[in-house]
Amino acid sequence: MYIVAYDGSQLANAALHRAATYAKQTGDDVLAVAVVPQDAEYASDKGWVVSEDDFDRESVVSELHRTAVKIAPGASFRALKTGRFPAPGEIVAKLKHAAHNEHADVVFVGSENAGRVVTPLASIGGNFASDRAFDVHIVRHAPPEIRERMPKSEFYLPD
Repeated sequence: MYIVAYDGSQLANAALHRAATYAKQTGDDVLAVAVVPQDAEYASDKGWVVSEDDFDRESVVSELHRTAVKIAPGASFRALKTGRFPAPGEIVAKLKHAAHNEHADVVFVGSENAGRVVTPLASIGGNFASDRAFDVHIVRHAPPEIRERMPKSEFYLPD
């Protein structure tokens, strides 16, 4: 089982694409896991909504699901919920818990921070890399086919 930490960003899209490509060769299943807090400010910061007033968690989850399936049609998708104002590390903890529950062989993470410091404080990649229960594939660059086909999640594209 390949787990992808998925938030619709360009690097998460690249990580999902990479996991799906590897899965074709290995016969493994792919599960994209999105942690979506019930937090309008977080959603706005992620670019999931234009303004905090537009926030609807179910719409965000639907859009993440739609985008994930567009990139990796054979992948499964799961959205995990956190409350408003998730504690530091809570999102990573939920992703790690999902990886353990699914007995992940590899966790794919898109992380722009992973290349600068091995374990930066805010890096999801660094936090996953410290867990020895599964291998971690950190995607730091989106390949040209992802950049050209899907420059960013559809959240970021104007109507």
